[in-house]
Amino acid sequence: MSMNFTLKQLRYVEAAGRLGSIAKAAEELAISQSSVTAAIDALEHALEYDIFVRTPARGIKATPSGQEALRLIRGFIHQSRHFGAELQSLGQDATGLVRIACYGTAAPAFLPPILKSVTERFPNISMQVLEGDMAGIIEFLDQGRADLVFTYQVSLNAGHDFETLFHAPPYALISTDDPLSREPAVTYADLAERPMVMLDLPGTKEYFLGLFESRGLTANVSHSTRSAEIARALVAGGFGFTMLNILPPDYRRNDTRFRAMPIRDETQTQVFGIATLANTRQPKTVRSFIESCLELRDAGAFDDLIVGLDRAKSTRKSGNRAH
Repeated sequence: MSMNFTLKQLRYVEAAGRLGSIAKAAEELAISQSSVTAAIDALEHALEYDIFVRTPARGIKATPSGQEALRLIRGFIHQSRHFGAELQSLGQDATGLVRIACYGTAAPAFLPPILKSVTERFPNISMQVLEGDMAGIIEFLDQGRADLVFTYQVSLNAGHDFETLFHAPPYALISTDDPLSREPAVTYADLAERPMVMLDLPGTKEYFLGLFESRGLTANVSHSTRSAEIARALVAGGFGFTMLNILPPDYRRNDTRFRAMPIRDETQTQVFGIATLANTRQPKTVRSFIESCLELRDAGAFDDLIVGLDRAKSTRKSGNRAH
């Protein structure tokens, strides 16, 4: 069996599989549809099995063997993308592009100090940032569109490696007009008596509702939004409380209309950090980026993002690699 195909052809095949369409792949790559079709035909001929099932007017769909082939192709493209930069950086400072995917609601809180630190230490590293919900950013990683993702450990599987940055227990954001805001902490029973502004993102709503249900309580959801900023505005306006895990620094400094409060009877915590593909040697640029993040963690740079600093400090003492 001859395996005579090029990296360019593999990119064409990967794009077609990812987009489910030869036409869309051609548009993304700015090439002709016939070039994509020819690449698929050449690879299928070399492999001696079909990668895709093609249905007129309905695009293409990977066969079971094709799905495994696409996984291997994406891994190969992921490695090859950094090959030139890795060679160039030998004996020099890290050079190249790091593609970062972030959980959208958390990114504004923790990403600026990371980007600032990496830019100062490694001026030859450039960064591309992708945002999405937890499922979406893991898809970016699995498809090879991101080198690493910032997310919660709970969203990962055995195909990912994980570096802990901090533990982020849930907290309640409560209007200062509510007498409860003057207490040192709240309980889930306290919160169940009040209207809740729900951050309604995939996986997020179920997570917060489950915190009440596991205690035999029911959250009183009166408003829903997909925006953490709108949730904050509704809390400030007295429409109810909301719950989050990561505290943006300006919540603590610049607004007296609400207060971030720890939950007294909270027994679980979410672990936030950096996920990469397992069993994959990262290029020097990505390794340097991750090392900078871990140094920031050990210096306490993320402490202000957590409601309850005792947990942040324990993260720095024990915070190590998890898989």
